[in-house]
Amino acid sequence: MAKDEMPKITTLDKPEKLEDLLRADRGDDCLPCRVVGGGAFLGLAAYSYLSGQSQLEKQQAVIMAKNPFFGMRSRRMGITGISLGLAWLGLYRLFK
Repeated sequence: MAKDEMPKITTLDKPEKLEDLLRADRGDDCLPCRVVGGGAFLGLAAYSYLSGQSQLEKQQAVIMAKNPFFGMRSRRMGITGISLGLAWLGLYRLFK
């Protein structure tokens, strides 16, 4: 009969390294998954920018007739900001 060795208290009290825990938690991410996910965000960014700008051009007369507090420039900046955010997420997904 083999003698079971009990671990010593000093080895049990040691905290695990954060890097090892994060590496184990990250999981496997295959290259096609990254390409599809990143491409989806980049495509959504392009679609958001192009469709948003075209909708603003179509609705410019109606928007300006209402004498808005936020003009066309701030609306364009908002659409551009959303598109840049989505593009950043796509690049992050591709490379991280």
